[in-house]
Amino acid sequence: MAEQTTFICMIRPKRPGFLEELLPEEQEAMAAHVAYLNTLVKERKFYLIGPCTDRAFGISIFEAESLEVARDLMAHDPVVQRGVMHFEVHPYYISYHNL
Repeated sequence: MAEQTTFICMIRPKRPGFLEELLPEEQEAMAAHVAYLNTLVKERKFYLIGPCTDRAFGISIFEAESLEVARDLMAHDPVVQRGVMHFEVHPYYISYHNL
């Protein structure tokens, strides 16, 4: 098995005001998003997942076998597949942590 690498993902709503006033289809997408993340937490090593308190975007820091696998994980998120959010994934090095 290939050595795992750490990645950081930023996921951002496509629509301004998205989290303040969710449309019914966005509510469904967000419920599916939470379920998807719960599944990934059980299957993979996530260091953290959460939104900014100003609701600008969310981040996750996690392990994956490659950048391609990391991007694929996020591309399968229901909010991405349903066009509600878009994401960026980058390789990430944790210099310090106090978890």
